[in-house]
Amino acid sequence: MPAVTPDLSETPDAGRSVPRRSSWAEAAAAADQATSPASVPAPTRRPARPPVTAQPQITSVPTADSATSQAVSGGVEAAPPSSSVTPEAPQFRRVRPTAADVIAETPMPDFISSPGLFVREQKPRPVGGVRGAVYNATGGAWNMGPGAKQRQEDELGRRISRQLQGSYNTAVLSLKGGIGKTSTTVGVGLTLAEFRGDAPCAIDANPDSGDLVERALGEGIYQQSSPRTITDLLNNIESIDSLTALARYMHHAGRLHLIAGEQDPEVSDSLTAAEYLRIRKLISNYYSVALTDCGTGVTHNAMSGILQSADNLVIAAGYAVSGAKRARSTLHWLASHGYEDLARNAVVVITDKDEVSSRVDKDAIEEHLSGICRQLIAVPHDRGVADGDLVTLDVLRPETRRAYKEIAAAIVDGYR
Repeated sequence: MPAVTPDLSETPDAGRSVPRRSSWAEAAAAADQATSPASVPAPTRRPARPPVTAQPQITSVPTADSATSQAVSGGVEAAPPSSSVTPEAPQFRRVRPTAADVIAETPMPDFISSPGLFVREQKPRPVGGVRGAVYNATGGAWNMGPGAKQRQEDELGRRISRQLQGSYNTAVLSLKGGIGKTSTTVGVGLTLAEFRGDAPCAIDANPDSGDLVERALGEGIYQQSSPRTITDLLNNIESIDSLTALARYMHHAGRLHLIAGEQDPEVSDSLTAAEYLRIRKLISNYYSVALTDCGTGVTHNAMSGILQSADNLVIAAGYAVSGAKRARSTLHWLASHGYEDLARNAVVVITDKDEVSSRVDKDAIEEHLSGICRQLIAVPHDRGVADGDLVTLDVLRPETRRAYKEIAAAIVDGYR
């Protein structure tokens, strides 16, 4: 029987709610039961429906049998139940996340700190030895990587080149002259200049006509250049407001910048602690690493200013019995005069400058000094150091260059 839609305008009871017939609910329930489960679509999340105002219903309702047959055959679509019928609980289905959801929830990889996520790590190129020969013979197709010795050298280079925040000063001193103090300052300064991105500075504060610049440049080159000294710098320090202005009072051995000591004996011992501190403050504006060649002794006028501004110390010593005793005496003097931290963190450098005889027990001297300092490093005998002339890294033995690298790395390690 076809459904009839009444004209509400002609219905006498328009606007009044009509009592619900129980046969309508029974017909709807029968239609739901007769529908095959396979043909029912999967339930989805339905948006909340706004409240529906009551609508007038027809008084003539089809019977349960006819409604059921029409719902199953599809001839007539069953009308929705009235608002007075309690709706069934909404059903939900598990929704699989889309590709866009997965991408949005996945954290963005850090391309800077984790480049290995996308690029395979390349082995460093081996230099020298069997590994280097195989690498060169195969045109780089067979890279065995660096050996243990090269890895140690690379690690020293990384320690030396560590980026620093601020300016630091290392004082190189001894109680005895002629045991490698100035040569150590030059060798370590050149090594720092080779590996660091910023140029280091070396200051000759030796009150006894120091020869720091001559050992770095050579006597002839120094005499040909304008021999400006630390005294000239002090006399004009108020007018220096840039690195360009400061460079007029400095000498350059490659990337190592140097301030020459006073050569006039009458004024060489006149540098005071306050004057040195003024120079140190000026240097700290332009250099992150500075080395100060203190000369012999620890009681001259500028020494208190040097120790006051030093971040760590290098104590020069020798394998001669007198040299080892003076190195120990230097550490004891520092510890008893308010510089205990500098003494404890000092780096003792023993230079075999005079190539002592086999009667000297080198191991005993090293063991004697190593227990009262942070690190002890031995520099082997090298004619490029022992002659007291120009010091260049090119003419030094590999063992000597390695020792200077260890000293430079130990110095930078002490900058905290």
